[in-house]
Amino acid sequence: MLGQFTFFNPTRLHFGKDALQELTGELAAVGPVVQFIYGKGSVKKTGLYDQVVALLKAAGKTIVEDPGVMPNPTYEKVREGCRIARENHVDFLLAVGGGSVCDYAKAVAAGTYCPEDPWEKYYMRGDAVNHRVLPLGCVLTMVGTGSEMNGGSVITNHAVDLKVGHVFEAALYPKFAILNPEWTYTLPKYQMVAGFYDIMCHILEQYLSGTDDSTSDYLAEGLMRSLIRSSQIAVQDPTTYEARSNIMWTATWA
Repeated sequence: MLGQFTFFNPTRLHFGKDALQELTGELAAVGPVVQFIYGKGSVKKTGLYDQVVALLKAAGKTIVEDPGVMPNPTYEKVREGCRIARENHVDFLLAVGGGSVCDYAKAVAAGTYCPEDPWEKYYMRGDAVNHRVLPLGCVLTMVGTGSEMNGGSVITNHAVDLKVGHVFEAALYPKFAILNPEWTYTLPKYQMVAGFYDIMCHILEQYLSGTDDSTSDYLAEGLMRSLIRSSQIAVQDPTTYEARSNIMWTATWA
């Protein structure tokens, strides 16, 4: 290990079949108005939408819905989310979905009270956050990006034909992440397999980036072995809990 670094991850992660039960305790610590962020409707088909709404209502929260987050979320959509948050005096962002929904939530969290254009400040110049941000949490339904436990946010701006990632500091990490491997069962096979390759690429990007004898490389080798074994099982039977849980946990660390 030749490098010098500081490791700190502020995200509290709840994992397992009953992980959603932990949302009640997490909601007790946030403000009364929650912006409920999700994609194009899959959470309604699986029943997760109804479960989350019930928990939000039981916690006495005012729900402000922000649906329609697309894969590769756009800056146009981010601006819409920021407007929703400002106009409704939102206290907390709850992202329910895959990595794109989490990425989008971070951009909204940083952009809502940004005194200048968030695209220029963060995605073009890479500046640090120096103003009020909204806290957020994630309920993950699709694995691949690791966005549930990091500060990364990739946004597409069609006006300038750019897709750019920015890694925010600790204030923009999700306060919590809730992961139930069973939520990944309903993914179409193509999306499931695409997620496996996404995970592998994230590991290899780090694994092949240096030449020193690094503990991180040995950790990466273990993750890749687990991913290969579990993905082979999941392709044959997507509802094998142990395989899907290993894949979900590997994706977070990748």
